[in-house]
Amino acid sequence: MLTELRIHNFAIIDQLDLQFGPGLIILTGETGAGKSIILDAVVMLIGGKADTTFVRTDSDAAFVEGVFQLQGPEKEAVHFILQREELMDEAPDYVVLMREIRKEGRSVARVNGRTVNVSLLKELGALLVDIHGQAEHLSLLDSRAHLGLLDRYAEVARPLSDYRQTYHALLNLRRELNDLRKAQADAERRVDVLTYQAEEVESARLKPGEDEELRKERDRLANAESLSRNAQEALAVLEEGSPETPAATDLVGQVAQALAALAKIDSAQNEMANQAEVLLDGMSDLIHSLRDYLEEIEFNPKRLDAVEERLDLIHSLTRKYGGSIPAVIAYGAEARKQLETITTAGERIEVLETQEAKLLEKLARQGNVLSEKRKSAAIELGNGIEAELDDLRMQAAKFGVDFQTRLDPNGAPIEN
Repeated sequence: MLTELRIHNFAIIDQLDLQFGPGLIILTGETGAGKSIILDAVVMLIGGKADTTFVRTDSDAAFVEGVFQLQGPEKEAVHFILQREELMDEAPDYVVLMREIRKEGRSVARVNGRTVNVSLLKELGALLVDIHGQAEHLSLLDSRAHLGLLDRYAEVARPLSDYRQTYHALLNLRRELNDLRKAQADAERRVDVLTYQAEEVESARLKPGEDEELRKERDRLANAESLSRNAQEALAVLEEGSPETPAATDLVGQVAQALAALAKIDSAQNEMANQAEVLLDGMSDLIHSLRDYLEEIEFNPKRLDAVEERLDLIHSLTRKYGGSIPAVIAYGAEARKQLETITTAGERIEVLETQEAKLLEKLARQGNVLSEKRKSAAIELGNGIEAELDDLRMQAAKFGVDFQTRLDPNGAPIEN
């Protein structure tokens, strides 16, 4: 039921906001008052022709919006379309249609605030509005509306809802089946690629931070000679000295002795004597650390080659599969996961094919029940209309509903 209608800049209408209550609404007025224009606006709203002549003079665009309260059999039919197109709103009892035509000819259609094509607007409009004029009965002339008219008369809302739910489930299942079959068709090539990628990453046994540690080790190995020479020079200065210069430890030792003697006389300088002792102890620790470091310096060309080779491998993997070791590890894990999906696709396809067969059987049963109710109602409808025609002195007139079956190899089986 149309509850609100807003029209702006449409033909001679500047702005019109109408609210409709329940029951019969009649618009009256003199010729030229705009009654037909309101009807034209409604026709455009439900997908009719959007002519630029509808745009009011000196305006850029004409705008029509209608709010419909959903009641009766059409509610479920409208919900079916809205769910199919992902257009359901927070208010399930209402649907909002909007149409805009610009003076340059561009037309915009919206349902519940989201842009749609005009064909969808027509599909919804056929369920919401029926327009009758002189020699014009739109729903009767539109063959797509015939089934809806028969279903209303037959009162098959419940079996029709059950059928639609099963049909939706079948569509979703077939969508998953198609995706799996496409993946399986390309599986052989993808299996080879994914297997190679997963095994290449896994065989490398990468560890996060490994590349940084290897670069440090490579620097040490490549510069082992320089490191050893510098450490030995430092030890020589600290311990041995030269003919011209005593060892640094000897000089600091002399300083410590002198300051200790000074502190015996002037106790206020004990702190300086202590500092000299700390400095001498620190130099001893430094000498010990240098000796340990010299023992650790490794002259190992084979190890250097192994480190370089490992770094080259890491560089190759990060270049192919990601900019870092964690990214490469994640890539390998994803490749392994996709492999498992592909290898189990055949089993999943078998399960889905079994479910598809069951859904087709269920759909066939529900379809047969629905069809029988429609056929029974069609006979009753025909008899009733012919009885009315008799009262109009049209005894020779006949009315019937024509049922035709079109076989679909992918459809549900039907009873003969």
